Amino acid sequence: MTDAGKISEGSSYDVVVIGAGPVGENVADRARAAGLTTAVVESELVGGECSYWACMPSKALLRPVVARADARRVPGLSAAVQGPLDVGAVLAKRDEETSHWKDDGQVAWLESVGADVHRGTGRLTGPREVTVTAPDGTEHRLTARHAVAVCTGTRAVVPALPGIAEARPWTSREATSAKEAPGRLVVVGGGVVGVEMATAWQALGSEVTLLIRGGGLLPKMEPFAGELVADALREAGAKIRTGVSVTALHRPAPDGPVTVELDDGDRVEADEILFATGRAPRTGELGLETIGLEPGSWLTVDDSCLVEGTDWLYAVGDVNHRALLTHQGKYQARIAGAAIAARAAKAPVDTAPWGAHAATADHAAVPQVVFTDPEAASVGLTLAEAERAGHRVRAVDHDLAAVAGSGLYADGYRGRARMIVDLDREILLGVTFVGPGIGELLHSATVAVAGEVPIARLWHAVPAYPTISEVWLRLLESFRGQ
Repeated sequence: MTDAGKISEGSSYDVVVIGAGPVGENVADRARAAGLTTAVVESELVGGECSYWACMPSKALLRPVVARADARRVPGLSAAVQGPLDVGAVLAKRDEETSHWKDDGQVAWLESVGADVHRGTGRLTGPREVTVTAPDGTEHRLTARHAVAVCTGTRAVVPALPGIAEARPWTSREATSAKEAPGRLVVVGGGVVGVEMATAWQALGSEVTLLIRGGGLLPKMEPFAGELVADALREAGAKIRTGVSVTALHRPAPDGPVTVELDDGDRVEADEILFATGRAPRTGELGLETIGLEPGSWLTVDDSCLVEGTDWLYAVGDVNHRALLTHQGKYQARIAGAAIAARAAKAPVDTAPWGAHAATADHAAVPQVVFTDPEAASVGLTLAEAERAGHRVRAVDHDLAAVAGSGLYADGYRGRARMIVDLDREILLGVTFVGPGIGELLHSATVAVAGEVPIARLWHAVPAYPTISEVWLRLLESFRGQ
């Protein structure tokens, strides 16, 4: 080791990965599978945001909420599940799913594939060069013969409002790792994080108020998705206020309540406030200025995730702003890892649409499930997006409650399905489902959209009876006019 402030020459690798979340792990795995020596640099926990503060803990909180809601709609079972959730048990399961915020298992997995893990903050200090500052302050330099992959993800954005520092607001990290349910929780933002955390904490005992600047929830999905989720949240006891913005916060006592001032002159008091108002790239301290790029910026890439203007720097996952979803970042990692390996071997690189080295699905077939009650799931384009893109399309809708399988799934089932048909090519550009238990329906839609399966062939994909999947037949019948 070296004295703090001195840089050792370190080591040379074929590939250096900055960030050991799911995306960085997958880049490293693909690089090692191709026989490339690989280093991974991580400043926090190996496994990243998804494992400890996002996907895994949030879904652990939501699973019992949705399971209870489903059970309450089943005759013969509903009377047995009318009581409150066991909050302690729910939080214990959440802690188990995060490995109690310890990353030993994920470190062991990375080492098992042959990647070297370097603890510390990685910073670019020139082309193909990463300087790692270890927790003890020592520094060492890693050089990459073929590629550096930036997989640093994003951070939550908290607006610069009067009183924000004293208010100590929650971000997604605090919302998914809290040790108890606050008595009153204000959630600012109606996107995925906002509605999922509102759903979870309302069911765990909090009085939730959602403050939405726009006109409704889930604005990036079809309008009916947000409407159905909003109806369910209100029925669960949450308050939703649209068309309002926070102007200031007051928390005079560190352990006291927070008062939220709104632009309509009203005030709301709560025990905690969660800002779910967007994400920013973790590139501010990355050293981008040393290679002619702007610190703090999103990194623009081609479909192989190669940063524009370079032949060695890759940006994979949320940091490139293409599709801020864990599964999409892992998909990009598989594509980028294959592209890095091909270029290192001077082999042909196939970046044509849907080619082996092109993340085409980022543009055409991004799937997402919102784990609320009801669930909302979509892939591809909404009707508005398809029309803005200039496609000649038709939206085909169906009431999910009219499908035999939904009546068996739950009494009083409410849901809706929509498919967006490209009328010139007669393929699907997008599909949206909203309703209890529809998350597992989404992959069938993803296959149809990504595969550009002709409507005429989909007619031969027979859904099993009596399942909710029979909605596919009903949508196709509506399109064909039968």
